[in-house]
Amino acid sequence: MSQSPYLTAPVKTDKMPPGIPYIIGNEAAERFNFYGMRAVLVVFMTQYLVNRSGVRDVMSENEANQWYHWFLASNYFFPMLGAILADAFWGKYRTIFWVSLVYCAGSVVLAFDHTRLGLGVGLGLIALGAGGIKPCVSSNVGDQFGADNQHLLSRAFGWFYFSINFGSFFSILLIPWLLQNHGPGPAFGLPAGLMLLATLVFWLGRRKFAHIPPAGKRFLRDTFNPEGLSAMGRLSVLFIFVAIFWSLWDQSGGEWVLQAAKMDLHFAGIDWIASQIQALNAIMILAFIPLFQYLIYPAIDKIFPLTPLRKIGLGLIVIGLAFFVSAWIETRIAAGLRPNIGWQIPAYALLSASEVMVSITALEFAYTQAPKHMKSIVMALYLLSISAGNAFTAIVHWFLANPDGTTKLHGAAYYNFYAFLAIGCVAVFVFVAKRYQEKVYLQGDTPVPLAEAAAET
Repeated sequence: MSQSPYLTAPVKTDKMPPGIPYIIGNEAAERFNFYGMRAVLVVFMTQYLVNRSGVRDVMSENEANQWYHWFLASNYFFPMLGAILADAFWGKYRTIFWVSLVYCAGSVVLAFDHTRLGLGVGLGLIALGAGGIKPCVSSNVGDQFGADNQHLLSRAFGWFYFSINFGSFFSILLIPWLLQNHGPGPAFGLPAGLMLLATLVFWLGRRKFAHIPPAGKRFLRDTFNPEGLSAMGRLSVLFIFVAIFWSLWDQSGGEWVLQAAKMDLHFAGIDWIASQIQALNAIMILAFIPLFQYLIYPAIDKIFPLTPLRKIGLGLIVIGLAFFVSAWIETRIAAGLRPNIGWQIPAYALLSASEVMVSITALEFAYTQAPKHMKSIVMALYLLSISAGNAFTAIVHWFLANPDGTTKLHGAAYYNFYAFLAIGCVAVFVFVAKRYQEKVYLQGDTPVPLAEAAAET
């Protein structure tokens, strides 16, 4: 067998691995594509869809919300396929590169075909492509680290998440403007171009990455041995609660946008587009990541020792509070006042704070708790929790739909339902978290109890 032209193990260094800038650059461009397209998707379906004759053929709000959440559910269902390809057959690099081309094709279809058929084909290809690379990209970050620089892993995941929000912030501001002023062709075409750029950046870094070889035929044996089944079983129980978080969080791109459209959009001297308000989340995340890491977490830790699972529990409470704010806004809309869009700022602040507590923490926790031959498959399991959360929301919309297009639960009652759901499930999560046995697995290392790993760093 010829020697691999790529690195097959992490570079031995106590500094940041050399492949990380390429991964982060790729992620920023890819997230520009995804969040830009996602930001206008519900608006596109309710205002711009046409039939083959070019005649307007739009969806109701409830139907569009169902499509939106089923699309997101599909995005986070297909990671399991990508994980199997990466861990068993192709390795992470080849999986990310080739599946990204499918992603690019879906983006191009959306840019040129604005019918329901084009919507279905485009979103299907994007779900397959974006879903296929998701477990590989985040676990590829962790694969670059070994024993000498594992203390930098949290910082790398922080920068990884920073790149996601850096790309999404600019796309959420720009793409709604393109849709409103130039139509769906340019609005979907620019993200398609950025996806091609993301693929190119990733290819350029191919000799900088550690390419952990796939397990081949050993994959099934190693995955379904007692250690693998135990790890997946323990994490699956926790991810049920993470699914509840994502059921609420992803409504910021659908239901909250439709709420914003019913509000006074003139704020801070600017006339905003309803779907642009999502940019608040991205900019707040950029500010909250260092704020939480260097100020809030250390302050809380002095009073209440913080573990990853305690952060997740607190995040569920905080996102529930965000939905209480949305419910209050709905009472103002129902009263015939047209509340200013500025009232969504507290909701987005709480949403973003909960994201730092739950999403970043769960992302790193899923990686560290996965045996080293199962990094991608466990990442896919984590992403299935996002799929399950969105599927739950889509089913709720289907269940609530009336034949005339209205819903059985609307306004403040709808948001209060989700707020009580998130906060209420914390009572159960406390008991589950107490029984969880934590272990840390890093590439090249044997499993280490989490407390011991933290003490060593």
